[in-house]
Amino acid sequence: MKIRWLSPFVRRLALREWLMLFISLLALALALGWQNGLGRLDQSLYDFFVSIDSKPVRDDIIIVAIDDYSLSQLGRWPWSRNVHADLINKLNKAKPRAIGLDVILSETEPPQADGSRPGDKKLTAALMQSGRAVLPVVMTNAGRGLTIGLPIPEFADAAHALGHINLEHDTDGVVRSVFLYEGQDGKAWPHFAAALLETGENIQYAGAAAPSIKTTTSSSIDTVQRGDQIYIPFDGSIGHFQSVPYVSVLRGEVADEFFTNKYVLVGATALGMADSYPTPVSGNSGAMPGIEINAHVLASLLDGDTIHIAAPWQTALFNAIPVFIALLGYLLLSPRLSLFATGIWMILTLTVSYISLRLGLWIAPAASIIVLIISYPLWSWRRLEAAITYLGQEFTRLDKEPHLLPEEMAAAPETEMADVLEQRITAMKNAARRVRDLRQFVSDNLDNLPDATLVTSIEGRVLLANKHANDYYRSIGFDHVLGASIFDLLSQLKTPQPVDLAANLSFDWPELLDLDRAEALSNGISAQDHNGRDLLVKSSPCYSAANLLTGWIISVLDISTIRAAERSRDETLRFLSHDMRAPQASILALLELQNEVSSALPQSELFARIEKASRKTLGLADNFVQLARAESHEYRLEEVDFQDLLFDATDEMWSLAKSRHITVVMEIAEGEYPVKVDRTLMTRALTNLLSNAINYSPDHTSIICSVWSQQEGDQSYVMCRIRDHGYGIAEADQSKLFHRFQRVDLPNQPRHDGVGLGLVFVKTVIERHQGDISFSSQVGDGTTFTLTLPYCHGV
Repeated sequence: MKIRWLSPFVRRLALREWLMLFISLLALALALGWQNGLGRLDQSLYDFFVSIDSKPVRDDIIIVAIDDYSLSQLGRWPWSRNVHADLINKLNKAKPRAIGLDVILSETEPPQADGSRPGDKKLTAALMQSGRAVLPVVMTNAGRGLTIGLPIPEFADAAHALGHINLEHDTDGVVRSVFLYEGQDGKAWPHFAAALLETGENIQYAGAAAPSIKTTTSSSIDTVQRGDQIYIPFDGSIGHFQSVPYVSVLRGEVADEFFTNKYVLVGATALGMADSYPTPVSGNSGAMPGIEINAHVLASLLDGDTIHIAAPWQTALFNAIPVFIALLGYLLLSPRLSLFATGIWMILTLTVSYISLRLGLWIAPAASIIVLIISYPLWSWRRLEAAITYLGQEFTRLDKEPHLLPEEMAAAPETEMADVLEQRITAMKNAARRVRDLRQFVSDNLDNLPDATLVTSIEGRVLLANKHANDYYRSIGFDHVLGASIFDLLSQLKTPQPVDLAANLSFDWPELLDLDRAEALSNGISAQDHNGRDLLVKSSPCYSAANLLTGWIISVLDISTIRAAERSRDETLRFLSHDMRAPQASILALLELQNEVSSALPQSELFARIEKASRKTLGLADNFVQLARAESHEYRLEEVDFQDLLFDATDEMWSLAKSRHITVVMEIAEGEYPVKVDRTLMTRALTNLLSNAINYSPDHTSIICSVWSQQEGDQSYVMCRIRDHGYGIAEADQSKLFHRFQRVDLPNQPRHDGVGLGLVFVKTVIERHQGDISFSSQVGDGTTFTLTLPYCHGV
């Protein structure tokens, strides 16, 4: 939490309480972590992590299952030793790597009438012939003592190895681990899976040699040695390994090659055999048979992939680190970021714990998760206590200050009998009401300002904006002005130039919003937005009661109308001073020359020149007046057929086209083309286009006028294309085409009188009728103008 805004007293209080919370929660994390697991919570996390980490099934481990089908075929359990001997003999032919017979053989077979036990003899022979069989050792609590259940001596001597099949049950009854060596009174046996590995690989398992036994539990009766505990990295859920029914192997229904060079585990999977246990991967599938658990242990030993539990100091340190960083973040970060960081550290803690488990080391993460969960509410509570203390002081102080607005003088006084809580509530209510009133007062005044106005912080973040500012920035794509950077908003304006400074000076907006450069913005900066609107940006600094800079007031004035009027005035003055004046000056010069006999022109030539100059003046004046009318707001609209307008313009230009031997071809699709236009202005616009097409085309060519209708969505349009086969317009000059007083002339083509107002007039008329004009041109290939006008459905 950032606490620099608090008073010194409250700041010291917050730091002291943070330190107390820091020490206590860190100690709690260390203490809980030293427990090396918090019971069911960490066990559930462990089970979840193990269950989501499935692996491909090994094809060298086969389970021969004593399942319900085999029991139904061979009869009730237990089966005769002859049956087991036949199975071993069947498997011996396949030459497996090792055979694990997970069947209790600690008692001899009942003797026959002559006292012989042929089943035991046959099984002993089969085991000796195999030379790769492993039999189980069971350690059970019988009465008051621990009993070791060994196979009968004949079987033990015939087997290649013995292995214990004990499983370690955690406090919740789930099997998660085994001891690779267990024994009693100095005699220890490897685990059943380790014995299979030693048999199959002809090695002694390096991680579980008898001398490594290091865990001893004692009672008054027995001494049990256990060593090399590993947690089982289950490769999958129940039924993960390849399995075949016992009776199918016995009948020869499984090919010998299926078992060749593989580990074969024979054991019970039938539901009634009572040899199933809950595991982390059992889930809703029920308990996992013991023979499958042994297969998982064997697979982990073959892969060298076992899980060990971290030491208590490792778990304590692991759980303390995220708590330490999270508590440090509470002091340095904002509440929102602190909460976000707490969640991130919880996720990272679980992620690291999972990755560590994948690498073979289980570090219980529940201690840090619990401390992180309780740390943020505790810190928030203490932070709020400090904040409430501070706010209570400030509300009381604010309530004693003079009222800024006259109506606030009517506030109800505090009652003398009110307790401290009620006094704080009253002070807060008064302060909140005063803030709301003052905010409303400022907002109303700000909104009523005629120009777009924004109030920013020192860093340039917009704190207040009136409706004109919101409307303006919404029109250029900024939907959220409040909180935005004023520099981002002003960066939408192009080429800022101080009104009262030289034109070659330019500034960055951050530089201008600086006290040393504030004069430039106080006088105004002329700029232009992407929509072509001319703007004047002004700024004034805001100061606090202590005369400290608190922010800026930025005004954005739309001076597009003023700038347009200025440009129109300049163009008019230039037009009057040059284009309109030049023909009159020519007439006066002719008249002065006529006074001299030596320079006098024949009367016919004099009148012809005066007529030409006068007609040019009249044409210029007419063009200027027509453009002014086109730009006016008063149009006399009427519904007419666009064909009639085009025919009127064509008739007016007939004589000019005839004199140049130019043919005007009409290509009008069948139908009516009603439009709502000012007939005079639209006809004049079409006349201008045809006049240009005739003037800038060689003799004996043609001009094609096409009219058709076009549908775009729900709107219909009248389309007109006027195409000539004239000289065309160079690409470099095409950008000048619709600008005032811009003429386009190409070498080797006739020059015509004009001042560049004709196409400006056409564009203005078309756009004032909600239409559009475009063109395409190529030097030597002519020019094509395309007009688009909305279809009038009223005709």
